Amino acid sequence: MIQSLKIRFIIFIGVLIWAFVYVVPSVFNTVPSWWSSLLPTNKIHLGLDLQGGMHLVLEVEADEAIKSTLDRYSDNIAQVFKENKIFYKKIKRDNFNIILQLDTPDKVKVEKLLSEEFPNLKITSSDGSSYTLSFIDSYTKYLRKFSVDQAVETIRNRIDQFGVTEPEIRSMGEDRIIVELPGIKDPDRALNLIGKTARLEFKLVKDNFNVENFDPKNLPEDTQILYKINRDEVSGKITSKQPFALYKKVLLTGEFIKDARVNINQTYNEPYVSIEFDSQGGKIFDKITGDNTGKRIAIILDSSIYSAPVVQERISGGRAQITGRFTEKEAHDLAIVLRAGALPAPVKVLEKRTVGPSLGEDSIRQGFHSSVLGSIVILLFMIFYYRVSGIVANIALLLNAFFMFAAMAAFQATLTLPGIAGIALTIGMAVDANILIFERIREELRKGSKVRTAIDNGFSRAFLTIFDSNITTLIAAIVLYQYGTGPIKGFAVTLSLGIVSTLFTSVFATRFIFDYAFSKYNLKKISIG
Repeated sequence: MIQSLKIRFIIFIGVLIWAFVYVVPSVFNTVPSWWSSLLPTNKIHLGLDLQGGMHLVLEVEADEAIKSTLDRYSDNIAQVFKENKIFYKKIKRDNFNIILQLDTPDKVKVEKLLSEEFPNLKITSSDGSSYTLSFIDSYTKYLRKFSVDQAVETIRNRIDQFGVTEPEIRSMGEDRIIVELPGIKDPDRALNLIGKTARLEFKLVKDNFNVENFDPKNLPEDTQILYKINRDEVSGKITSKQPFALYKKVLLTGEFIKDARVNINQTYNEPYVSIEFDSQGGKIFDKITGDNTGKRIAIILDSSIYSAPVVQERISGGRAQITGRFTEKEAHDLAIVLRAGALPAPVKVLEKRTVGPSLGEDSIRQGFHSSVLGSIVILLFMIFYYRVSGIVANIALLLNAFFMFAAMAAFQATLTLPGIAGIALTIGMAVDANILIFERIREELRKGSKVRTAIDNGFSRAFLTIFDSNITTLIAAIVLYQYGTGPIKGFAVTLSLGIVSTLFTSVFATRFIFDYAFSKYNLKKISIG
């Protein structure tokens, strides 16, 4: 018995120390430097409804992802046709179709090549010399789903690098994304970071084209006009737009970027973004700079030209620079979106809500007051009804709350308004467990059992009931967390942690206190009402 008490005492003290270590950083805003170097500094994070922040509903324009993929297929078809000596007049995307017009019709060869090389395309119409192609239905469905899933992952990567703690980013329905950013200090900057498509392209400038006097209706098929936007350094307002004529062919895209960092130009004291390509991108960049020495290559982000430098010599090593009179924040955000990758399709903001911190403070205050009031009523009831045993139950109840907050900090869980409701429910369940045990003990005493026997039987017989009821509730909480969203998850988190803490305090901690008291003072009776 004494040996068992010693082991349980060590376990109990160990859990108390663990809880203390994790609760302190959440109670005090700052901890000593020695604490940070030796001990964890995890805090309980507050959700959007408690500390304020931004709530967004985004729509992924999946149609644009399909069109973009069709554009790439058009270029690939043209390349394959050249390699197989199939001569064509036009290969061009028209909305959700690809139009082929051939010089020398060869139906058997063309259709065989298309089916072998491009199995995701189907021929929707044909007259021998011209074809209309579109994606098969299953591939269109895949592209739509992929564009949403990839957008969620890309936005999550951007937000993580931006430094928002515990963001909530999830898909909803077929084409929508919910983004919740608790405690965001600069909503407009975050919105710009999230919404930027960040499609980086390198294209050759068409210097022999008269860009000042051109007819948009009669542009050559291989030519497009894009603009370099100049802004006032102080106000940030657009001062001018400089047109550039570019070849439509994309020489290199941002999909090959391995890293992007902000550096400072020592001559002009201006920030710029240095990008590093992966091995494949480095080889492509080496080739295009070698093939186009003396020409200008435009660096384009989301259809806006940032710079169009002249290639002085072949650039090996897979590095390039993006300049454009950035502020440090703009350069930093550009580096983030380039590292995180481009969105597969543009996103449109359908709903934007900013939750003020005052609402969160009011919710915390009311939740705290209601929880404290409910706890006081429970504590008084337990003392009134179960006497000294009620005090033991109250100690276990306070420990339960202490352990629960420690676990939330340890697992970096987010406390939300429904989470506070989960805490209140846990307190009620914890008391219920002790009531079951005490009523069993009373029943044993009424039968004439000795105090020691009554306590042993009371705990052992109530254990299965307590365990079954809590485990079934825990399973329900896990399901809520797995399949629920937002507020439901917040409720499930505190409920799950609270159930585990309740099992420990009501069965282990309470029993330890009873056993210690009888071992220490050799009690002949028990105050249990």
